[in-house]
Amino acid sequence: MPDHIQIQGRPLLLNGFGQRLYSFMKIPVYVAALYVQHLSTDAQAIIHSSEIKLLTIAFQHDVSAADARDAWREGFDDNCRAPCRLDPGDVSRFLSLVPSIRAGDVYVILFTPDGATVQADGRPIGSIAMRQFAEVMLATFLGPRPASLELKRDLLQRHG
Repeated sequence: MPDHIQIQGRPLLLNGFGQRLYSFMKIPVYVAALYVQHLSTDAQAIIHSSEIKLLTIAFQHDVSAADARDAWREGFDDNCRAPCRLDPGDVSRFLSLVPSIRAGDVYVILFTPDGATVQADGRPIGSIAMRQFAEVMLATFLGPRPASLELKRDLLQRHG
């Protein structure tokens, strides 16, 4: 993982990276890296920051569209607690765009002050034009109930 990258003319620093393992068998699913404008170990500060952030996800294992959609849905439910509220129609539209994933695919989620954009292997998947929705997306990795506590810890290590 490079220590820094340029996005939209802004330098981003590698805040942390780690591997998402699944089940007690520790099946490697993906490696994720989080790039931020200012290094931090404070998950909430990163999630709610209006600065640009980039999350790269390099898949090491195939994931069906149904499983990927279920993982996002569970992450949204776990990390969007009252007063947080996501429009069910927006969630449905986002989930409908989530494709099946093959080992070797690289997904990139760019978080901006206005929302997020998602790309798969350089192809646009979709855009989220609501900041709260984008924050909940990032919270599925860094929030109070992430999919993996170990990955959350690794993404907050301030490697840059």
